[in-house]
Amino acid sequence: MIKMKGLIPAAGMGTRLGPITLAIPKELLMVGDKACIGHVVEAFKLAGITDITIVVGWRKHAILDYFGSGKRLGVNITYIVQDERNGLAKAVECGKNAINHNSFAVILGDNFFYPKTFLTELIEFHNEKNSECTVGVTPMKDVSSYGVIKPKDERVIDIVEKPKQKDAPSNLACAGIYIFKPSIFDAIKKTKPDANNEYQLTDSIKLLIEEKKPIFFKELKGKHIDIGSPERLRMANKFFSQKK
Repeated sequence: MIKMKGLIPAAGMGTRLGPITLAIPKELLMVGDKACIGHVVEAFKLAGITDITIVVGWRKHAILDYFGSGKRLGVNITYIVQDERNGLAKAVECGKNAINHNSFAVILGDNFFYPKTFLTELIEFHNEKNSECTVGVTPMKDVSSYGVIKPKDERVIDIVEKPKQKDAPSNLACAGIYIFKPSIFDAIKKTKPDANNEYQLTDSIKLLIEEKKPIFFKELKGKHIDIGSPERLRMANKFFSQKK
């Protein structure tokens, strides 16, 4: 069995966390005793994924300095530069050559999860269903800042990027963790830019749904916090300190 690889998009500017992100990438902001992206790497390792590619851009040297080769953490880290910040789909596409046509897991570098077994459980579910794409989701009161799925049993039958709350197809928001087969790269190639000239990963997944590919979702148990705002960064640190 070919070993799964990991991909971490970490090229965003983190404008909502300014001015601190003028100096360092948001993924390096501390949650407890390590950078948020450090928790992501730990989750990969716990799931048996030690070959990890990080897509960097803004303040990329800070991330390179933090991890180096990954040896001190017991993983192998390679880096790819996303020169143009034009959406998550394009960030994932940057990793195509590093993936080498294997199935792979994607976790956004500015997401905090607890417990770290979430990835192991998602991979097991993905393999059990022989899914083309598996989306980790979490229930949210306000889903207007996220991709949102329309569920049917365990399948995703539609997916919408940042819908208005009243138009959302469910309360199940994409949690920034996905398992893909290589067909996602063909879908990304066909994806059209949105009104902001960004290529949304949700639109690429939607194309797979339209092609009748088996797309599944799994609700992640435990805690998930996107640290993309000062309030949510404080929430993550408060949660971590309580667990400690």
